[in-house]
Amino acid sequence: MNMSFEGRVVVVTGAGRNLGREYALEFAARGASVVVNDLGVGLSDSDGLATAPATNPADDVVREIVEAGGEAVANHDSIASVEGGRSIVRTALDAFGRVDVVVNNAGQVRMAPFEDFPEESIDALIDTQLRGTLNVSRPAWKWMKDNGGGRIVNVSSGAAFGGVPNGSVYAMAKMGVIGLTRGMASEGAPYGIHVNVVVPYAKTRPGTSFGPIPWSEELGRWLSPHLVAPLVVCLAHQECSLNGETISVGGGWAGGVRIELSDGYTNREATAEDLVANMATVMSEARSPLTATSSKAVRHLMAGFRP
Repeated sequence: MNMSFEGRVVVVTGAGRNLGREYALEFAARGASVVVNDLGVGLSDSDGLATAPATNPADDVVREIVEAGGEAVANHDSIASVEGGRSIVRTALDAFGRVDVVVNNAGQVRMAPFEDFPEESIDALIDTQLRGTLNVSRPAWKWMKDNGGGRIVNVSSGAAFGGVPNGSVYAMAKMGVIGLTRGMASEGAPYGIHVNVVVPYAKTRPGTSFGPIPWSEELGRWLSPHLVAPLVVCLAHQECSLNGETISVGGGWAGGVRIELSDGYTNREATAEDLVANMATVMSEARSPLTATSSKAVRHLMAGFRP
């Protein structure tokens, strides 16, 4: 199947550089009209203090798309405000008359020891990673709901699963994106709105290590952002039936992430001591998937109940 986006309009936030740029270019190459959003600030993982580029990179990506024969417009609004999110979607509607796909890629990164994490850094993460996804998705959702549906691809991080030094608060925000995605998927399904989330692994900061692996040019090639774009494009296509899924991707590999529920332990008279003694049963290997639309939890906890 040829996954064409002819006649489709795609909004990509944070599309001036790195992963977002790759998404925008790939959609454009497949015929989409693209809104390339980028605030144009410097990139910093700690305090947000970094020199901004001489020109907004969104303009550079638009120029690249147009010179290749595609259609694109730039938007420089911030996802961190409600009005910014509305303006981003309004740019799509004003320029192209519709919005079929939103890729919520933009977001700030802040890393610091948990006990000393600055309040302003917490605000930066919540305002972009969580509120930013809401701010852009909600106005797009209204159009999609009234016009037969659409696709939203949210972006989380492997940091959501833990193990990243100084990354606890960032993990909170990125796991929140996964929870939000699953809720959106369930709510949007009746209207043809499918929402999935990708967990990309890519080197977006040349010169930095990948965990214990030191930086090298080969590492940069192996974890190229270019290798993440095909999954995002796949999830954004109207022929993709996935909804409410979380998929890790990077280095030419993609794998589904699942949340599972054990059959557990039932005892209405259980004490804390009983639970300790039966913890192996609580955490049993007999498990069922916990999807965006179904869970056996209520079935288990209400077993035997007679109203």
